[in-house]
Amino acid sequence: MKFTRHTRILKRRRLSAGAIVFLLLAVTSVLSAWTYYDAVTVPTGAYPLNYPANFGNRVNTPGDNPTTRQGVFLGRLLFYEPLLSADNSISCSSCHKQELAFTDGVAFSRGVHGARAARNSMSLANLLWARKFFWDGRAPSLEEQATFPLVNPVEMGQPLNVSIKKLRSTTFYPAIFKQVYGDTAITTSRIIKALAQFERTLISANSKYDRYLANTYTPTDAELKGMTLFNTFPDPAKGIRGANCSHCHGGPKNYLELFHNNGLDSISTDEGIGAFTGLPTDKGRFKVPTLRNIALTAPYMHDGRFKTLSEVIDHYSEHIAPSPALSAFLQDASNIPGRRALKLTAIEKKQLIAFLNMLTDTTFTADARFSDPFVSVTKHQLKKNLPE
Repeated sequence: MKFTRHTRILKRRRLSAGAIVFLLLAVTSVLSAWTYYDAVTVPTGAYPLNYPANFGNRVNTPGDNPTTRQGVFLGRLLFYEPLLSADNSISCSSCHKQELAFTDGVAFSRGVHGARAARNSMSLANLLWARKFFWDGRAPSLEEQATFPLVNPVEMGQPLNVSIKKLRSTTFYPAIFKQVYGDTAITTSRIIKALAQFERTLISANSKYDRYLANTYTPTDAELKGMTLFNTFPDPAKGIRGANCSHCHGGPKNYLELFHNNGLDSISTDEGIGAFTGLPTDKGRFKVPTLRNIALTAPYMHDGRFKTLSEVIDHYSEHIAPSPALSAFLQDASNIPGRRALKLTAIEKKQLIAFLNMLTDTTFTADARFSDPFVSVTKHQLKKNLPE
């Protein structure tokens, strides 16, 4: 493979001797990784998608792109491949880091040449069940979703025909494509389909909450009370207190296919799905994100305005901004008679956060099957990381 990204870095910057030695060691490590991958036989057959029965089987997999071991293998390589970006510095994983549940920890992701994305990076967990993608729902499939960041000038910023040329120029990818697709042709469709296949395997289903649902974990008192608040609509006339979360984030996956205006602003500068529909009632409506691993995916909201879960809960408790597009689920929810705001107590807020922490799935964020395949690869690790 031609490591043009490394030679360009050397030409572009005046590096110290120590930095050059470090860079050469890094290149040697990557070359070693490629050697192992050149020698491996790509696994074949249907990929086993394992998930709890309560997640349901209404998955979104197109008939012309079934999830296969070989497709997932290639998709994982491409997900971590910076050659797909204009300056060879950005990969899909740059904005979707596994340790952060495939988000990136900043309000707006940094793309090629230092550009910033317009919205916060969404988690990629449990997309197998999703039918609309992006905050504004513009893509109806993972295949269409994958195309946008690859060519977007403020993200990876590279025409797909250029990406194809780069992959073809390597000695590695044509051989891998042949094992996956039967010949060495590298095409836009094959790149996109492989990326989508890998992303469909990113299933998070082993949090404390999952174990509770499977009767293998007993929640603490705070977690249990937070769970009750989460799933309860308040009715002060009956003395029922609640946080009113499950209307949008209910069910075992903590995600419903909904778009809502959640009261961030009375006048939305970002129209969300309203930019496509043109309807006044759609202004400021965005896709409801999954709450899976929510403790790891700060900052929050489409613009990353909230840095902590406490700020998010304070927003829903006291700071909902009224507007004609405000979600009906939020308009009359209150724990105090005659009021519009939830008005949770300080203790209730802590209990709610205790429950939200139950949604963290550390096996998901450490699963070797989803990790960067080019970091410290050995034959043993490579074999271990393949699906059984």
